[in-house]
Amino acid sequence: MAEKTNTEVLIGGKVFTLSGNESEDYLQRIAAYINGKYSEYSKVDSFRRQPVDMQNILMQLNIADDYFKARTQVEILQEEVDNKDRELYDVRHELVTAQIKLQSMEKTLRELQDENNENQKRIVKLETRLSSEGREEGKGKRNN
Repeated sequence: MAEKTNTEVLIGGKVFTLSGNESEDYLQRIAAYINGKYSEYSKVDSFRRQPVDMQNILMQLNIADDYFKARTQVEILQEEVDNKDRELYDVRHELVTAQIKLQSMEKTLRELQDENNENQKRIVKLETRLSSEGREEGKGKRNN
C-alpha cells in the first residue's frame, strides 16, 4: 500500500490540505480539475447569481455527471476491448485450423508426389520392357 500523502492545494481561492494514498501530483490534478470547473461556471451569470450552497450543489452535480459519463465511456470501451478479444480469439482459432489443414494438405501433396514418382518409375520400367520386347520381337521376325 502506498504511503499516505498530505498535500496543500488551492481550490476556489482557498488552501486545503488533502490526504490520501495517491501521489501529490494526482491530488494537485484533482484540485486543478475542480478549479477548472469553478472557472468554467463562474463565467455563467445564472451560476454566479446562485447562493454559494446552490453553487456547490450544482458543481457536485456537474462533477457527478462527468464521472458517470466517464464511467459509461469506460464500459463502452471495455465492451469494445472484449469484442476485439473475442474476434482475435476467433481469428487465432481460424489460423490454427488453417495451419492444421495446410499441414494435412502438404502431407497429402507429399504422398501424392511420392506416388507420382513411383508411377513415373513404373512407366519408365514398362516402357523399357515394352521397348526391349519389341526389339526382341523385331529380331525374331528378321530371323524367320
